[in-house]
Amino acid sequence: MPKGLMDRRAVLMNAGLLALATAAARLVDGTGNAFAQGAAPTPGVPAPAPAAAPADAGEPFQQDLVRKLAEKLAQKPFAKPSVDVPEPFNKLTYDQYRDIRFRVDQALWRQDKLDFEIQMFPLGFLYDMPVEIFTVEGGRARSLKADGRLFSLGPLITKNPEAKAPDAAPFAFSGFRIHGPINRSDYYDEYAVFQGATYFRSVGRGQHYGMSARGLAINTARPGGEEFPVFRTFWIEKPAAGAPAIVVHALLDSASATGAYKFTIQPGAATVMDIEMTLFPRQAIAHVGIAPLTSMYLHGAAHRRINGDFRPEVHDSEGLALLNGKGERLWRPLTNPKKLQTSAFVDRDPKGFGLSQRDRSFASFQDLEAKYGTRPTVWVEPKGGWGEGYVELIEIPAEEEIHDNIVAYWKPAKPLEPGVAHTFAYRLHWGEAVPVSWPGARVQKTFVGASRKSGVYLFVIDFDGPAVKEMRDLPLADLSASAGGIGNVVVQRNPEISGLRVSFELNTGGVELSELRLALKMGEQLISESWLYRWTKA
Repeated sequence: MPKGLMDRRAVLMNAGLLALATAAARLVDGTGNAFAQGAAPTPGVPAPAPAAAPADAGEPFQQDLVRKLAEKLAQKPFAKPSVDVPEPFNKLTYDQYRDIRFRVDQALWRQDKLDFEIQMFPLGFLYDMPVEIFTVEGGRARSLKADGRLFSLGPLITKNPEAKAPDAAPFAFSGFRIHGPINRSDYYDEYAVFQGATYFRSVGRGQHYGMSARGLAINTARPGGEEFPVFRTFWIEKPAAGAPAIVVHALLDSASATGAYKFTIQPGAATVMDIEMTLFPRQAIAHVGIAPLTSMYLHGAAHRRINGDFRPEVHDSEGLALLNGKGERLWRPLTNPKKLQTSAFVDRDPKGFGLSQRDRSFASFQDLEAKYGTRPTVWVEPKGGWGEGYVELIEIPAEEEIHDNIVAYWKPAKPLEPGVAHTFAYRLHWGEAVPVSWPGARVQKTFVGASRKSGVYLFVIDFDGPAVKEMRDLPLADLSASAGGIGNVVVQRNPEISGLRVSFELNTGGVELSELRLALKMGEQLISESWLYRWTKA
């Protein structure tokens, strides 16, 4: 795993995850029997333990088992898991952690000629929360055991005199990854990862990891600090031969809520995840984020606060795309502000939202290693009505690209109350673009620069798409600003993109903030998505 990805996850988890994440708990089914043999649980509190050896026959697994476990667990106080890990495994450095390697020949189902293989991550470094992992086959769940049969220990560990029991290491799992022939029929590439709190990420064909998703966000960017729920147990169903998708169940736990999750994951040109989740609050949760996405924006053509970087742009995502309940399409370029800022896009029954990487040109990034042009766009497609609420966008100041500083999610208008099951279903698309056809024009690129006049800024917005590719007459630029003055509005053809370019100047007039809005119209008909931008004083 690239060091940059590890560091970026660390930034997000340090505030809350390390306080919560120290072990996985053994949970019991409705009969009181543990799924694997081990110490008996304390009444009312799940008993902590590392993953146990698989039982010969396993335990029965029904599709509603995780929901029942989550509902039962919600009736008890949150119990912070704990586990004893001997030195040096309880304080591994980054390099030592990377020296624990999964034995590829031990990948789950490697000998079964399926299109899916599972490799596990060890416990250690920042990932100090053991998670239990079960495989489900023939209606029975079997627990996997983390030990030297699955992992090899490199010299950074074996030559350490404190490593007393290398054969037993690494003592537990911290997550897993899914491999399959997504790019080539003769090679199994990694395309999905579950590791750390409720973080998971994926890619489509030919892509590289970028942004992440989470199972749930609680109190993000709110006073008192964010609460980081955790996936403490996973059940991975063994796919049938020729199956196009794999099913993963997960049990969420936190101080405020428990939850049952089902992921149906189908890899392809765009990897698609169908997610069903049921939450059981332990207490009223006023600020909760459904389908949270986490990404990185350092600088680019739309907002350049970081100077001195030879690369024109550095970001995993460049904009927030929305399709609201009324069918209006919105595009909000991302920024890297000096102060944390939030934006709320009020809606009812949203049709979709996501963080998008529209620019795929190497020339825009000039980074041979990061390959930002191959990072996925992630689109959330709600299933059923989500009611009233808003999509919240959080932009956090960042000085380095190792920090994931962008968060977006759906915030329900009403708090989630205890004693009630709250169910949400949605589909995640990890691919090249937003998977919604659109005959109108879209924003292809946003450029922002300073004018020669003090307090005046130049905006240039390029539009492409069917609506403007071969139009005879130029449309009207419907433009507004909440503060400051707009001037020198120009609409012209841009033959380089077979589209249009709109430019204008914003005279800030000494204001600190101005909300800008632009759309293209032919007469009274809207022919483009609506471009939104928040200008703030540097």
